[in-house]
Amino acid sequence: MQFDLFFELAVPPSRGPDPGTVFTDTLEEIVLADQLGFGAAWVVEHHLAGDYSHATAPDLLLAAAAQRTRRIRLGHAVVVAPLHHPLRVAERAATLDQLSAGRLELGLGRGFSPPEAALFGTRPDDARARTEETIALLRAPPGSITTAGRFHDLRGVEVAPRPRQHPYPPLWAACVSADGFDWAAQLGLGALAGPFKPWALVRRDLARYRAAWRSPPGMAAPPPAHGPRCAMTLGVFCLEDGAEARRLAAPALAWFYRQLRDQVRPLLDGGQAGYPGYRHLRALASLPVTEAALPVLDRLGMAVVGDPAHCARRFAALARAGVDRLLCAVGAGALPSALVRRSLPLIAATAGLGPAQA
Repeated sequence: MQFDLFFELAVPPSRGPDPGTVFTDTLEEIVLADQLGFGAAWVVEHHLAGDYSHATAPDLLLAAAAQRTRRIRLGHAVVVAPLHHPLRVAERAATLDQLSAGRLELGLGRGFSPPEAALFGTRPDDARARTEETIALLRAPPGSITTAGRFHDLRGVEVAPRPRQHPYPPLWAACVSADGFDWAAQLGLGALAGPFKPWALVRRDLARYRAAWRSPPGMAAPPPAHGPRCAMTLGVFCLEDGAEARRLAAPALAWFYRQLRDQVRPLLDGGQAGYPGYRHLRALASLPVTEAALPVLDRLGMAVVGDPAHCARRFAALARAGVDRLLCAVGAGALPSALVRRSLPLIAATAGLGPAQA
């Protein structure tokens, strides 16, 4: 199992009065992760998210990270495809792949925020179709586009630049509902599972994904970077003293899940056109989000917090269950950077990482 980092670019009250520190802190953490042997650093895209996320231009932060690092891969998790013209997604992704010398991992999704969709003038009920049109363009061979899409006619257009990786960077899909895992599998995309539901449900979804997976178009025998891949985002915090880790992480995780619940509340309060599979998220409405919630989150498999021995057991169980990549949201993005940097070497050592790992 590969170990990656995951960033929401959260700005909790504990961060202090200057929200700009989230960018410098994140870049410093990515540089350290590069040195420690983590596989990739993933950054989300959100709009109108308030303190929950300032990741409104993640490709700019990833471009800055590309210039400061040597080997760590850079993940976009995910481009909210319906909000963007497909050509701009392809151009910016290829530019980032060139700037990073071919280290881009590109996730795509339809988004889950009704206010976000309304602001950008998109319709939730055609969000998946728009995402598929963007994926088709990203997979288009070099040369002029020869077919028109449902929403954009790009015939005669040639995407420039081309990405460094051939034929294109590894593509992933944000997967929340069970049918989302089916959709990713049928399109031959990697599955990015978020921190929305208990591990027992995610485990079932991952098995469903692998059973339904189909090779990407034009790849009868895809290489591992384009084969079936399951990644899972999880709040992680590891210190030598497990009690200290739990004491520090408890308020951070409570803050994160309160923010997450607020972000998905329009779906919790009665669903949304085009998102029937999200009904299970209503369980988040009853999730305890106080500092006392950490034991519950731990039992549900929605967080890994403790000393190295505890974390090692939990990591091993995830690997045995088929998680290929663990996206560690260290401290759920709500702890001071000094504590994150204190935890990163312990996570790396527990995972058996080293600077030479690629």
